[in-house]
Amino acid sequence: MIRLKVEKMGCGGCAKSVTGAVQAVEPGARVEVDLASKLVTVSGATAPAERIADAVTAAGYPAEPLSAAA
Repeated sequence: MIRLKVEKMGCGGCAKSVTGAVQAVEPGARVEVDLASKLVTVSGATAPAERIADAVTAAGYPAEPLSAAA
């Protein structure tokens, strides 16, 4: 499981864009977006967290991978 902190998410449209960016890298991944905490959880991904974070950042939502303990 990969967790990302995505500070600039604020609405359903943001969540949809972030989900699309993740699934462009990992089409089969399950993406959960929590707008209140600004967290994105990706299950079933095989790509490194940094690659997924880079895709989300490229979509306009700066993302930072969190450690498993976060």
